[in-house]
This record gives sequence, C-alpha cells and structure tokens, in this order.
Amino acid sequence: MSWLVAIALALAAFGAVAYLTRAQRAVWMVVLAALGLGLAGYATQASPGLAGAPKQAVGAASDEGRLFVDLRKELVGEDRASRSPYMLMADEWVRRGRLEGAVTILAGIVRNNPRDGDAWLALGNALLLHADGRMTQPALIAFRAAERELPDSAGPAFFRGAALVREGELIEAHRLWSARLAELPEGAPGRAILAERLGALDRLLREIVAQAGQSGN
Repeated sequence: MSWLVAIALALAAFGAVAYLTRAQRAVWMVVLAALGLGLAGYATQASPGLAGAPKQAVGAASDEGRLFVDLRKELVGEDRASRSPYMLMADEWVRRGRLEGAVTILAGIVRNNPRDGDAWLALGNALLLHADGRMTQPALIAFRAAERELPDSAGPAFFRGAALVREGELIEAHRLWSARLAELPEGAPGRAILAERLGALDRLLREIVAQAGQSGN
C-alpha cells in the first residue's frame, strides 16, 4: 500500500467518524490523534530505522459522552425511553466522563428490569466509552440485549456500527447498517438517522475505492 492510499484511508476514516457521529471538534482531535498513531505504525513497519514515540491521545471523554447520550435518546425515542429514576443520574455521569460510576448504575437498572432496552443500550455505550471505543465482550452483550428489547429501534445497530467505523472496519459497518435498515419499518425510531449515516458511509467507501484506483493500487 502506498503512502497516498494509507493517508487517504486515514482521512476517510476520520471523515466517517466526524460525519457519522456528529462529533464536536474536541472529539475530532482525539480521532485524529488515533489515526496519527496508526500512520506512525505504518511508517515504523515501512522504515524500521525511523524512531517514533507517539503520545497517547488525551481528551474529550465528557464531550463524547454528551454526544452518545443525546444520540441515544434520539435513536430510542421517547416512547421506549427508560422509566428508571436512576437513568438521569447515569446519563449525567456519562456526560461528565464518570464512566465507572455510570456502568455501576446502569448495571443495577438492567438487573432490576432486564426488559429496559434503553438502559441496556446506555450500558453498552458506557462500556464502549470506558474501553476507549473498543467493542469488548461485556459491551457486545449489552448491545445484543438492547437489540432484543428494542426490536424496532435503530439505536443498537447504529452504535455497534459506529464502533466498527471507529476501528476502521468500514465495510463491516456498512453491512451491519444495511441489514438493519432493511429490517426496520418506516417511521421506526432512528431509522432516518441510520439511513442518512449509511448513505454517508456508502459515499465515503466509494471515494476510498476511487482514490485507491487513481493511485494505481
């Protein structure tokens, strides 16, 4: 893979995260830092003589937390929102980046009411954020429970796909979102948002293919 394609892929992945999640500027900087680490690793493998000491990205957990909470509410819909009195506290802690406390509260909510799909989805998101965007097994279990309890919501699939995008698995994210969109009835909570993001991801994938073709790889 040439440097041109590597840079194009990195920029496309950043564009996907920025557009698909409507992240604020502070979150974009975190994503850019992560992509920079990926390119640094590529450079190290391509030229072993080059020294590198990338710094760990720090930043905007609370900004990302606010984004996830607001999107979750929009994707789940008011009718399926959790009725637990502790949900407000959990959401506030996610917004502030106090993720361990939020996970504890949300785990208690779903333990008392395993049918609370909104709380399961919030738990999956909190676990995802706590793992710096990596899809851990506990997060996946929470998302699958949310899918079971929210059969007509785009929320669980949306956040699972967003995690795939963040990990650079753009094609897998496209497959997941396409399948879920085909299953959702018209007017389902979050369906329009999912369709919009899927369209954006489709355009980005086409752009990556075009850029790779222009580079001759």
